[in-house]
Amino acid sequence: MLPVCNLHGMQLHLAEISRTVAQGAHAVLIVDQAAWHTSQKLDVPYNITILPLPPRAPELTR
Repeated sequence: MLPVCNLHGMQLHLAEISRTVAQGAHAVLIVDQAAWHTSQKLDVPYNITILPLPPRAPELTR
């Protein structure tokens, strides 16, 4: 558990997910529109795809 949610924390999270994805597999990470989830500065590993939820869909984030 990290003390704050930010770009650095998201990068650490992606790295951890990437390490646990089975070889030859691919992870799809569904995220909301938080700035640290959708930043162009993120370095998304080759075995992860980020799928953002629509910006105005609160029924999908329950």
